[in-house]
Amino acid sequence: MNDYYADLGVSREATIEEIKKAYRKKARTLHPDVNPGADAEAEFKRVSQAYDVLSDASKRAAYDRGQDPYGGMSGGFGQGFSFSDIMDAFFGGTAAGARGPRSRVQRGHDALVRLDVDLPTAVFGGEETLTLDTAIGCSTCTGSGAQPGSGTRTCQVCAGRGEVQQVQRSFLGQVMTSRPCQACRGYGDVIEHPCFDCSGEGRVRTRREVTLKVPGGVDTGTRIQLGGEGEVGPYGGAPGDLYVEIAVHPHETFQRRGDDLHCSVEVPMTAAALGASLPVETLDGQSTIEVAPGTQPGETVTLSEHGVTHLRGVGRGDLIVHLDVKVPTRLSDTQRQLLQQLAEDRGETRPEGRMSSAHGRKGKLWDALRGR
Repeated sequence: MNDYYADLGVSREATIEEIKKAYRKKARTLHPDVNPGADAEAEFKRVSQAYDVLSDASKRAAYDRGQDPYGGMSGGFGQGFSFSDIMDAFFGGTAAGARGPRSRVQRGHDALVRLDVDLPTAVFGGEETLTLDTAIGCSTCTGSGAQPGSGTRTCQVCAGRGEVQQVQRSFLGQVMTSRPCQACRGYGDVIEHPCFDCSGEGRVRTRREVTLKVPGGVDTGTRIQLGGEGEVGPYGGAPGDLYVEIAVHPHETFQRRGDDLHCSVEVPMTAAALGASLPVETLDGQSTIEVAPGTQPGETVTLSEHGVTHLRGVGRGDLIVHLDVKVPTRLSDTQRQLLQQLAEDRGETRPEGRMSSAHGRKGKLWDALRGR
């Protein structure tokens, strides 16, 4: 039996990536198109066979145990026999070629990536560029997995059927079963000269950019599906889908609750008492709110259609402005005299504390903030 590790020049502990790298290095110098010598052609076949065995986990395991990696399994009682073999034997699975060779072409895997967006993008929508590390079709072999100018040959072990038959002895007597051919992995054919660039898989990994249109109204946890933007399948298989999960950054001014936005605006005590028009900055630009005379701390003013775009439906939520009435902490002598005069006029020089209802105006505000 050949020493496949020596043929590739790798250790017995080599990883699959080290095996691929060693094969590509040797194949580039020994390929008949590059080195037409007879010795080089023979060496190239040995290297290709070594790669075929060591790149396949089941073949490599059999080889490491000292078994023939192409020899299939023995027919001894109780060895390699499973319940599925019995089911195959009694339900039409015994005929050679009944299932036939499986296709190399497979659909690619779906991919999931996270996209961080700011609050304005979540509110209005926008375009974002995603940079992806993914699998695309190999341009060298156009997805076939074989070196240009070469192809596949019919598997000599299964004669292209993709399956081999076995007769096993069991407590039921002799049972004939069909198993995927280990030599061709059930494909029915073998790639004699795997592509240098993709190591015979028909696809390579690369970095590419995808433009995503983010709809207005997305929130943290929203997933956007991009059909056909996932990984390309082996041997030219159709690509999977790309799923983009949105994560919205917190905003320093606005808090989102559903499709409504909330913010807090400081109101001078005199403005709250007398009423005023105050300018406020919104995500739509500057706007004006009307503070009614006698406004109490914690009251709110609503700006309609200044919230988040409804993701499903039309229109937008509201902007809820919470009024934070500020009581001055430092007073000049004149200001103190004026406030004392006001207290005298209102009969509040000796105020009495009165308990307010927990379900009053401020209680309702806290209930709203707590989502009740």
